[in-house]
Amino acid sequence: MLRSRISETLKAAMKAKETIPLATVRLIQAALKDRDIAARSKGNMDGIGDDEILSMLQSMIKQRRDSIEMYEKGGRPELADREAQEIDIIEGFLPAQMDDAAVDAALKSVIQELEAASMKDMGRVMAALKERYAGSMDFTKASALVKAKLSGA
Repeated sequence: MLRSRISETLKAAMKAKETIPLATVRLIQAALKDRDIAARSKGNMDGIGDDEILSMLQSMIKQRRDSIEMYEKGGRPELADREAQEIDIIEGFLPAQMDDAAVDAALKSVIQELEAASMKDMGRVMAALKERYAGSMDFTKASALVKAKLSGA
């Protein structure tokens, strides 16, 4: 389903002659093709699934946020603006992001369900969160929150 949305967005951007959306969607498709090739070498002939695509999109957003920070430090606001536009386009493929209250409730639920009590359990908690909330949760923030909860427990 996500693959078809990406393809449809590419076609629409080509028809409308929108350069930034077109370039961004082409980057997404290139990254997707690379991941599919890697998956095929591991025996998965269908390529990666939607959950892995969501994870890939999240990492693309993170890369762009890092780039924005670097461009702003380097005095290149025009490049930072382009990266911000790309983030907006990529976020269009992601499900709605969870707000802080929903993230906190999900963390508490998973920690309680897994009976996580210490930092040793952090990997299990994060794996469960990624499995259940791929694409809708910022795992960088979630990781910091899980760490705080488990180290304080």
